[in-house]
Amino acid sequence: MMAKPAWLRSHGKPWVRGPGAVVYDNPWISVTEYAATAPTGAPARYGLVGFKNYAIAILPLYDDGSTVLVGQNRFPAADYSWELPEGGGPVDQDPLESAKRELAEETGLQAAEWHEVMRTQLSNSVTDELMFGYLALGLSRARAGQEMDDTEALEVARVPFREALDAALAGEIKDMLTVAMLLKAYHMAREGLLAPALARAMLG
Repeated sequence: MMAKPAWLRSHGKPWVRGPGAVVYDNPWISVTEYAATAPTGAPARYGLVGFKNYAIAILPLYDDGSTVLVGQNRFPAADYSWELPEGGGPVDQDPLESAKRELAEETGLQAAEWHEVMRTQLSNSVTDELMFGYLALGLSRARAGQEMDDTEALEVARVPFREALDAALAGEIKDMLTVAMLLKAYHMAREGLLAPALARAMLG
């Protein structure tokens, strides 16, 4: 976007954050309840989930247009989820270094080229979580290889990019980081923002 259109600006008054008290805390999140004032001037109690890690998503792309998905059982939704390699990176660490670590740990891969293509807010009505999304190109086996922690049971699948995109559009892939990254890569391929040979291979 070359110049911001007139509508893309802030309107009204911002929230006013008053005193807060931590009501829950663990190594990954904290929950703080604030006395706040809404943009309308109304008083409010606001519960904010604070994240101690960035959300990191990696879209690995091979020259033949295929990508890598990771399958695992997820606790909150109590279902099986196919996703891009993802994880958390400490907020005091370069997100790119976290992305490199997550790709190696979950897939056993490393990449010669990295491109940040997305930076978004996740569920921004109740959390302060930020997401960083990267394209990883020039893939090869990582020296360290795949490593999983004691709560992870992962399956790894190499699939055509278009199959992954179609699965996301059909609702078979529900993880929002994965859906967003697949759509962003599709847009980049269509708009000439990727190498022509790679874009052709991705689009089939």
